[in-house]
Amino acid sequence: QVQLVESGGGLVQAGGSLRLSCAASTRTFTGYTLGWFRQAPGKDREFVGSISWSADSVSYTNSVKGRFAISRDNAKNTVYLQMNSLKPEDTAVYYCAAEWRGLGLGDARTYTYWGQGTQVTVSS
Repeated sequence: QVQLVESGGGLVQAGGSLRLSCAASTRTFTGYTLGWFRQAPGKDREFVGSISWSADSVSYTNSVKGRFAISRDNAKNTVYLQMNSLKPEDTAVYYCAAEWRGLGLGDARTYTYWGQGTQVTVSS
């Protein structure tokens, strides 16, 4: 069982930045691919990006490429989502997810463990 706890959400003006963190409670963190998803009110959960267990592969959905960056610190069992140039349409609850030796796909069904989410609100 892996517990994931997100933090770092909040209210920011358009054009601003936020860094989300997701801390994992597992001794085998290096074996997990981590994904970030988001869900806006009335919309389906959307893939944001992922970082592979080996950290040699990072992928993003097109709408955040060049603005968001995912990284991981294996010593701290933490994955980060740096969000720059935020737009009102980035407003959502952001979730991190983990999958053992996952492929980092955009399908939420491929992830086993999920955090509780953190709210990000971007004002115009």
